[in-house]
Amino acid sequence: MEIAENAALVVVDVQKGFEEAGFWGQRNNPGADDNIAALIDVWQATGRPVVFVRHDSVKAASPLRTGYVGNELKDYVEQRRGKGAGPELFLTKTVNSAFLGTPDLGAWLTEAGIGQIVLVGIQTNMCVETTARMGGNLGYDVVVPLDATHTFDLVGPFGWRRTAQELAEATAVSLHGGGFARVVTTKEVVGAAGR
Repeated sequence: MEIAENAALVVVDVQKGFEEAGFWGQRNNPGADDNIAALIDVWQATGRPVVFVRHDSVKAASPLRTGYVGNELKDYVEQRRGKGAGPELFLTKTVNSAFLGTPDLGAWLTEAGIGQIVLVGIQTNMCVETTARMGGNLGYDVVVPLDATHTFDLVGPFGWRRTAQELAEATAVSLHGGGFARVVTTKEVVGAAGR
């Protein structure tokens, strides 16, 4: 696997509000945060660009709403902001795709000549998947280390209920099988980026 010298790591919605299990329900992949931290560290140590994304929910009851402590980035992410040798972008959004945030992610990537993005964060099947699909549609080489993401159990139509792990696997199959992104492991990305 090849990770470009200027590949951007896009850290999606790693916010304190996602720790509120009473609101979200059961999550998968308890190792996601350690993997996200490891990838940020590699990116910053190698001078690659990092994009930090925050979801500013417009829903009054959401733990991610602005003005509430849950809107803040998790401590381990906030503590890493501004510490890298490479360029950094902070953007906010109110929808699922980081490409529809402020400032404009696509414009920033284009201006920097970046063609490859590595997506990590929360939730696998929501904002990570939506950003990956849009990135693929826009012509970016999208890489998703699945074990650096997590999600929550969800109930859909017809009484269908899927576990967080089932949803993560469905995302992986859709993204990888559909050609939107390459779904890989954190270990693979760290190995390729650290060379």
